[in-house]
Amino acid sequence: MIPTTVQFTLLALSSLILAECDFTVNAKDREIIITRIFDAPRGLVWKLWTDPKLIPQWWGPRRLTTKVDKMDLRPAGVWRFVQRDSSGNEYAFNGVYREIVAPERFVYTFEFEGMPGHVAVETVTFEADDGRTKLTNKVLYKAVEDIEGMVKSGMQEGVIETMDRFAELLAKESG
Repeated sequence: MIPTTVQFTLLALSSLILAECDFTVNAKDREIIITRIFDAPRGLVWKLWTDPKLIPQWWGPRRLTTKVDKMDLRPAGVWRFVQRDSSGNEYAFNGVYREIVAPERFVYTFEFEGMPGHVAVETVTFEADDGRTKLTNKVLYKAVEDIEGMVKSGMQEGVIETMDRFAELLAKESG
C-alpha cells in the first residue's frame, strides 16, 4: 500500500531539455497530479498536444510505437491509441472526451483495454505563464487500488519519458 500522499519531483534530462516534472500521488483523494512547465506558448503546446498526427511522436515510452486509431476531439468524441512493442504485442487505450475548452483544458476518460472497467477521468490544463506553459494533468481514479496498480507499473517513469518526448517535439516544432 502506498502512503496517503507521496510527491516525486523527477528531474528529466535529455540532450535538449532539463526540467522538473512533479508527480504527486494522493491516495486519500484517489488522484495523481502531474505538472510540467514547457518553454513554449500555450497555443503551441495545445496544438501539439491535441494533434493526432503528432501524438505518435511523443505519447508513451520510446520503446513502444503509438498509433492513433481514433481521435475525435469534441465533447462525446471517442479516442483510441494503440501501442506496439518490438515483439508485436499491442496495448490499447481508449476513452471519451467530456469537455474541450481550447486552449485551456480538456477532460476525458482513460481506460487500458487490458484491464477493462478501471476507468479514470483526466483533466489536462494549459496555463499561460509569460511565454511558457504550465501543463497539469489531474487523474482521478475510482479506487485506491487503481492508483496503487499504476504506481507499481512504473507510471512515473513513463510519464517523465512522455513529457521529455513532448518537450523535444516542442523544441523541434518551434525551432
